Amino acid sequence: MGEFTIVGLRVVREAARHGSFSTAADRLGYTQSAVSRQIALMEQAAGRTLFERHARGVQPTAAGRIVLRHAETVLGELDAARHDLHDLDTRPPGRLRVGAFSTAMAALVPRAIAALTEGRPDAQVPLREGMSPRLLTAVARGRLDLAVVTRPRHPPEGVELIPLVDDPLLIAVPPDHPLAGEASVTTAMLRNERWITASTEPDTTLLGAWNDAARRPDIAFIARDWVAKLGLVAAGLGVTVVPGLAAPALPPTIALVRIDHPAAVRPTAIAQHPDTPHEHLRRTFTEALRDTSADLSAQLRRRLR
Repeated sequence: MGEFTIVGLRVVREAARHGSFSTAADRLGYTQSAVSRQIALMEQAAGRTLFERHARGVQPTAAGRIVLRHAETVLGELDAARHDLHDLDTRPPGRLRVGAFSTAMAALVPRAIAALTEGRPDAQVPLREGMSPRLLTAVARGRLDLAVVTRPRHPPEGVELIPLVDDPLLIAVPPDHPLAGEASVTTAMLRNERWITASTEPDTTLLGAWNDAARRPDIAFIARDWVAKLGLVAAGLGVTVVPGLAAPALPPTIALVRIDHPAAVRPTAIAQHPDTPHEHLRRTFTEALRDTSADLSAQLRRRLR
């Protein structure tokens, strides 16, 4: 059995995309006989037929679809490596690639960037919003220099974690709600509430419905967008869970109440790549994130009094 090759994977990908060996040859600048030879070598490596040949072109077999899926991954990583190597040579001085989950973008990250650029007006901070697992992968692969993430139990290899803040989870209710005047609420007090969540299975996330185990929560609305969630809350149509980091961006039509439960907290961290070219800039931004998170925590405590 032969070996898979990068050239062969590119040929498989182009042939599958266009349903034609001749079109793949044109796209890659090869002769048709060279493409046919590469397909034969790849089929030898796979030990299976990768394409069904018919009068109007070719179509991947089940084995071909498996090879194609892995080819997309391998070739995508190689293309990303070329991009990163080019970026290493062309990245301007003072550029820090930063990622964060959505609620960290509400105030924490923007204010930290403002603090950074006040002292370093030449600094460039391109931002990427995303879910924590994807951001951690991006940091591990060197596509981000730093990211604000939900702290994972087992970070990817090569990623350094700096604890940032234990972000409290709060119940968002309209100001005239019976719970709006409470200092905190227990899960039992939330038993009869109608919930606005991002999923039909809210128990899979800390941002789902906080309900005691005695009954299944009453999920009135499914909304993934924060603006939609808060609009539903403000209209008195239900309650939802809000991370403390989002509090500065909330409208006055929303009241916040603590959840009296030890698990009502989301530990966050700064994930960083050890090979960031601008180490001083990263340290400065890390300090700005810490200072900003401390300020936001103090503001939240005053709001919840």
